[in-house]
Amino acid sequence: MKTSHRILTLFGVGGAALLAWGLIERESPSSQVSVVVSEATATPEFQWQLPEHFPVPFVPKDNPMTEAKFQLGRHLFYDKRLSGNGTQSCGSCHFQQLAFTDGLAKPIGSTGDTIARSAMSIANVAYYPTLTWANPSQYTLEIQAQVPMFVENTGIELGINDENKDEVLARFQQDAQYQKWFAEVFPSEPQPIHFMNIVRAISAFERGVISANSRYDQALRGAVSLTPLEQQGQTLFNGKGQCSQCHSGFNFSNQTYSADSKFVEKPFHNNGLYNVDGKGGYPLDNVGLIGVMPQEGNMGKFRVPSLRNIELTAPYMHDGSMATLEEVVAMYARHGRLIESGPNKGDGALSPLKDPLIDQIELDENEQKAVIAFLKTLTDHEFIANPRFADPFLVSQTGGSHE
Repeated sequence: MKTSHRILTLFGVGGAALLAWGLIERESPSSQVSVVVSEATATPEFQWQLPEHFPVPFVPKDNPMTEAKFQLGRHLFYDKRLSGNGTQSCGSCHFQQLAFTDGLAKPIGSTGDTIARSAMSIANVAYYPTLTWANPSQYTLEIQAQVPMFVENTGIELGINDENKDEVLARFQQDAQYQKWFAEVFPSEPQPIHFMNIVRAISAFERGVISANSRYDQALRGAVSLTPLEQQGQTLFNGKGQCSQCHSGFNFSNQTYSADSKFVEKPFHNNGLYNVDGKGGYPLDNVGLIGVMPQEGNMGKFRVPSLRNIELTAPYMHDGSMATLEEVVAMYARHGRLIESGPNKGDGALSPLKDPLIDQIELDENEQKAVIAFLKTLTDHEFIANPRFADPFLVSQTGGSHE
């Protein structure tokens, strides 16, 4: 996906600064992208509060974490004034109680547009080497944060554009509290309230949204025990169910990196969700990686999302086309989805583009129930109620602190 013309015109001459800073999208060479990770910065001014089995996230040297920046980003994330018409915020499509998803198959933007793909959870987003469902050029939060703000070709989200950008900025520049916060976070800048710093602050907040205290995590440290059914599900997940082949590691995704990473693989997979033409084709409005990297084998390939909090993030898949975990696990057990009628009719199990691992899955109905029981141990109830990640404007309205 090449640089958005909308972003370049929005920032004018500042676009050159964004290019130098690494914010603008760039092409990537293949669907199985390998990258050398540049040096991360230490974060002495920010406490990660991580369990032992979680590594410290990668933090770009040009956007170090501080507590003040995290808190500024939290306010900006939830502030509806950061949209062209003032009706939506980032938090309008990422609800904490739903593990920062929205419960919809596809989000609705600030002007009523339906967005092309399901809203992904931002829980543990710091650990992803690519962002969104199928675009390896969005490899930092600082790049991705611009997309809902400015990009319009996949549906208007926050809807900031050339016509309203000055008005949007003025809302924050004229707010005494934001003047104070920006001055504290970016003390070397005489006029720190601009879009680059808004992007930096929101990225810092999202980078700090960590979910790491599910029953699964508690069991790892010996604080609780999983039930026999959950233990059976874990064994199947790591064995004949083949789930851990893609949903691997502490974050249950094979796209993961951290501050210690030196070399990162960025795989994308076709899971047999569609086969509309008998050749592995996907619906033309949502073809996956091939849309930005037009090699035939990239049809239907998408990033593997984390399974953490998966119980809360229905509906599932990139297009929200599966309503329940039962549907999802059953689809994998039959080696692809069968759609018997309608414009997307076809048998994904017969797709020649499907990842061959799918055909190795062996789960009967009782085993599927066990896997689902294990998946539900990944729900972090503390995370979805943690005031540190909550909407500060709602907190202030109920008598709490509006920091």
